[in-house]
Amino acid sequence: MKHIRNLTLATAICSVLLSCQEKKAESTIGADAAVEARVEQILSQMTLAEKIGQMNQVSAGGDVAIYADALRKGQIGSILNEVDPVKINEYQRICMEESRLGIPLLVARDVIHGYHTVFPIPLGLAATFDPALVEEGARVAALEATAQGIRWTFSPMLDIARDPRWGRIAEGSGEDTFLDARMAEAMVHGYQGREADTTSMAACIKHFVGYGAAEGGRDYNSTFLTERQLRNVYLPPFEAAVKAGAMTLMTSFNDNDGVPSTGNTFVVKDVLRGEWGFDGLVVTDWNSMGEMIAHGFGVDRKDVAEKALEAGVDMDMMTYGFLSHLEELVRSGAVKESAINQAVRNILRVKVLLGLFEHPYVDVTAGDAVQYAPEHLAAAQKSAEESAILLKNDGVLPLNPASVRNILVTGPMADAPHDQLGTWAFDGQKNHTVTPLAALQARFPGKVTYVPGLTYSREKRERFDDVMAAARRADVVLVFLGEEAILSGEAHSLADLNLKGSQSELLAAVKSAGKPVVATVMAGRPLTIERDLPNCGALLYAFHPGTMGGPALANILFGDVNPSGKTPITFLRTVGQAPLYYSHNMTGRPYNNETLLDEIPAEAGQTSLGNTSYYLDYGAYPLFPFGYGLSYTSFSYSGVSLDREVYGKDDVITVSFSLANTGQYEGEEVVQVYVRDLVGSITRPVKELKHFERVALRPGERRSLQVQIPVCSLAFVGLDGIKKVEPGEFQLWVAGDSASGDPLSFKVQ
Repeated sequence: MKHIRNLTLATAICSVLLSCQEKKAESTIGADAAVEARVEQILSQMTLAEKIGQMNQVSAGGDVAIYADALRKGQIGSILNEVDPVKINEYQRICMEESRLGIPLLVARDVIHGYHTVFPIPLGLAATFDPALVEEGARVAALEATAQGIRWTFSPMLDIARDPRWGRIAEGSGEDTFLDARMAEAMVHGYQGREADTTSMAACIKHFVGYGAAEGGRDYNSTFLTERQLRNVYLPPFEAAVKAGAMTLMTSFNDNDGVPSTGNTFVVKDVLRGEWGFDGLVVTDWNSMGEMIAHGFGVDRKDVAEKALEAGVDMDMMTYGFLSHLEELVRSGAVKESAINQAVRNILRVKVLLGLFEHPYVDVTAGDAVQYAPEHLAAAQKSAEESAILLKNDGVLPLNPASVRNILVTGPMADAPHDQLGTWAFDGQKNHTVTPLAALQARFPGKVTYVPGLTYSREKRERFDDVMAAARRADVVLVFLGEEAILSGEAHSLADLNLKGSQSELLAAVKSAGKPVVATVMAGRPLTIERDLPNCGALLYAFHPGTMGGPALANILFGDVNPSGKTPITFLRTVGQAPLYYSHNMTGRPYNNETLLDEIPAEAGQTSLGNTSYYLDYGAYPLFPFGYGLSYTSFSYSGVSLDREVYGKDDVITVSFSLANTGQYEGEEVVQVYVRDLVGSITRPVKELKHFERVALRPGERRSLQVQIPVCSLAFVGLDGIKKVEPGEFQLWVAGDSASGDPLSFKVQ
């Protein structure tokens, strides 16, 4: 069944890659003639002021009375940041019963990786390489949020991010376009449901576009991406999400090549609207319309309001630019009312599709029963288990419960319920979060000694006498390290990615006690942990694992669950390597294991002959490549073959191979297929992910597998600006990570 599911995904990506050559879709969010008729009927009754009011979104947490008059006048189309269902019902009542036309509000919230039941951060979810599980998590979030009146989430974030200094890397799926696109589809389907009903929460794909390439990893900064880069790397996940039916999209804060996204006619109107046929709602990010003034792209709010509308923006979040100036701009002739009509159509269409006119209210008494449902907690725990990545194991793991009598738990992340939830977990509750310490104490009553060592990650200490004394008495030391939630996410970029404070010193201290040491890192980004690896026998990387992170990690540490997560982003040896990613282009002088700094003779003269692209002090390779992750068992690939040597552009490549579990534990391997186009009209990446799937095998089990890769998925935008498959020679790898496997050769004619 997994083959069938993933073949469907592989086929779907063809339509994504070739969409620029196909006719524009009439509707991308599933609206039919009846929906359009309903939209037109409502629009025909609206005054210009009421239309503009629908284009205004405000943050309305607090006293309902503050906004009551504006709601009666039809001056607000959407609110965000209200989570009290009683207040939400009152907002809706005023709109439905006291305004002239009775148009319901669209109530929004940043539900990023769970509502009350918090799942791993999106970067952790990407580490599962399991779109079905990610879809289930998004469905749980929708069920819990809609039960309290929230019908719109500002997720998923589809920014390709290749610089871990950028704090918002936590919110996305990492560095790879193909993986990001699959996660995009999964989350859209999960939030919105396969069929629209009262549990559907409109997805908002963000940030359009290129935001993850912020210069220097500094949030809100400029990007300098060519159109070809946008089309080959940064736009495909958005197009996949649009084709999956995403109802809304958010413009980004950054300017690209000097043009702020909220005023970028090319990406919003020409590509999104024109080429992809998107008829959903486009909303600005928080005051990103107003920030175009700070960018130097507009004189005042009236100027940027005109530019945002011209670019194709429908709704203004917290600038009040549309509300304040559009009517004046229409009267002066600077803006046509037809442009406003189109924006309002896009807003009303979403409200009609969500059924808000028929079901604007929520059952206040029933909503609480949905929160933290047992099946929701089970899904969160499974997601945390699959997202954990085993990066090192010298035979320490899994631990044997029968032989452990005294477990020392230490480190600032061992019992940090709020920080375990990660960034953008506004509605997760500490009292429902199960930490590693709590899970271990419940599992081994009387056997767990807890000595924090450090109370928070940035604390500095010179001595760890109390921890060392406990370590000498322990059978095993479990050290929980990382960074608090506040150190990642929006506006939390870092220049130094080492473990903060005295965490590395704590790990080194307990190592010197001579007992087995297992380190678990919980963080919002891939930290530079090379210096810490020698001081532990095993290391798990769990990102921020969410509500059920504690039980999930306990299950992994003691062998109830075999870790299967894979790195969704390259782990650097040092921050100076950033950005470093697996799908880079080949240079004219590719690295060939040249001499490093400490190997250069003191008397060496200056020359460039024979030199290649690498760092003298750190070489060219990362600490851990994309797609990497160990298991308690071992897997062997053999017999990799292709069904032919030459393919046409409409063919499907069938890859056959055998996968065996050669170890002693049952486990799941994430099979990955990479392709390289050796010669193109432009230089091409050294490898690109084209397929992945999870395969479960018992000890000693061998399975013959087939993977199908449509040739159309090899298309790219070349020198002529057209997306197509170029004929030539290719290589293909089947492996457990992006740096392994032996290539096979084939041709496309």
